[in-house]
Amino acid sequence: MQPSPTPRKGPLSGLVVVELTNVMAGPVGGLLLADMGAEVVKVERLPGGDDTRRAIPPEIQGESATFMMVNRNKRGIAVDLKHPDGLQVVRRLIDKADVVIENFRPGTMEKLGLGYDVLRASNPGLIYCKITGFGLNGPYAKRAGYDLIAQGMSGIMSLTGEGPGRPPVKVGVPIGDVTAGILASTGVLAAYIERLRTGEGQYVDTSLYEASLVHTYWQVAMAFATGESAGPMGSAHPVAAPYQAIPTQDGWINIGAVSQATWVGMTRVLQLEHLLEDERFASNRERMAHRDLLISIITEAMRSNTTDYWVEKFEQAGVPAGPVRKIKDMLEDPQTLARDMVIEVDHPVAGQVQALGLPIKFSHGNGVTRRGAPQYGEHTAEVLQELGYSSDDIAALAASQAVQLQGR
Repeated sequence: MQPSPTPRKGPLSGLVVVELTNVMAGPVGGLLLADMGAEVVKVERLPGGDDTRRAIPPEIQGESATFMMVNRNKRGIAVDLKHPDGLQVVRRLIDKADVVIENFRPGTMEKLGLGYDVLRASNPGLIYCKITGFGLNGPYAKRAGYDLIAQGMSGIMSLTGEGPGRPPVKVGVPIGDVTAGILASTGVLAAYIERLRTGEGQYVDTSLYEASLVHTYWQVAMAFATGESAGPMGSAHPVAAPYQAIPTQDGWINIGAVSQATWVGMTRVLQLEHLLEDERFASNRERMAHRDLLISIITEAMRSNTTDYWVEKFEQAGVPAGPVRKIKDMLEDPQTLARDMVIEVDHPVAGQVQALGLPIKFSHGNGVTRRGAPQYGEHTAEVLQELGYSSDDIAALAASQAVQLQGR
C-alpha cells in the first residue's frame, strides 16, 4: 500500500469548482478535477445530503464507503436551496467560481434561479457543466436516467452475456455513471482551455446515455458496415480471434493473440504449431470463421497447467495475456501498487481510509491528495467566512436552517 502522497498544488491549482451533484456521475467528475488540484466545494442539499451517504453497507465506522470513495479532496457544505438565504449563499459561491458541475433533472436549476443564463450574467467566464440521463434535447430530454437504464438503451446490455438467447446482462460496474463523470471533467477542461484564450465561459452538456454509447464503437462500426446488430459473445471479440478468456487448470486467463506474430507465438507456447499449416486458421478471417473449433483446441491445451504458468510462458513469448482476477486480488497486485492506484486518506471519523488513486500521471506531480471525503456540512462555516459572512451572519443562517454547520 502506498502512503498518502505529499500535498502538491497540481496542474489545476487555482481552479475553483462548485459541485451540486448527487450519487456518482457528477461526483466522479468533481473527484477527477479535485485530484488534479482544483478547489472543489461540494454543495449538498439540506436536509439529507448526497444519497450515497445512506448507501450502507458497505461502511467504515458508520461512514458510507461509497460516499467516501468518490468525494475525497472536496470541501463540503450543506445548504437548503429552497430557502432564500441558502440560495443567496450558493449564488455568492458561484459568482466566485470558475466551474459549476450539476446533475439535477433538466429545469431544476432554472426553477431555483440558478440557470446558466442567470449565472453567467454576473460571472461571464463561468463554465457550467450539466450531466443528465439523456442530454438537454431530443425526445428523452426530460426523462430521469440511471446507469442501468442507459446501459440497456445504449445497446450495451444486448452485447453483454454468454451468448444468444440468454437474459440481458449489464456490465458489472456502473460504466455509464463513471464515464459520464470522465466526459464531464474532459468537457470542463476543454472549455477552460478556450476560456484561457477568449475569456468566455460556456455551457457543457453530457449524459449517461452518451457515456454508454461511446463504448460501442466496434459494434457500431459493424452495424454501419453490415446493417446488422451484433450480439453477446461472452468474453470473445467481435472482429478478432483468439481474443477471450480461456479456462486453465485452476482459473481463467485472457489471451489476445490477434496479430500474426502473437498468433505464431501462442501456437508455439501451447505446442500447437501444426495449426500454422491448417488453412482454417491461416488468417484472422479464417480464425473468426472457425472460432469455436479454435477455442476448443486452445482450451484443451491450456487446461493442462495453471494460470500463473501460462501467464509466465506467454509473457516470455511476447503474447499478450493476463489472469482474470477478483477485485481484492487486483488491489494487491504489485502493478496496481506501483502506479499509486491504492492510496490512503485521512477521514475525521473513519480514520485512514483506502481509496483508488488518480489514473493520470504527471511529471510535475502524480495527483493531489489533501483530505478524505467531507462530513455533512463540515466546511459550511469555513466557506461562508471566505465568502465574507461574519460569525453572526453564519449563526443566523444556521438558526434559520438555511445552512447546516457540522455537528448541528
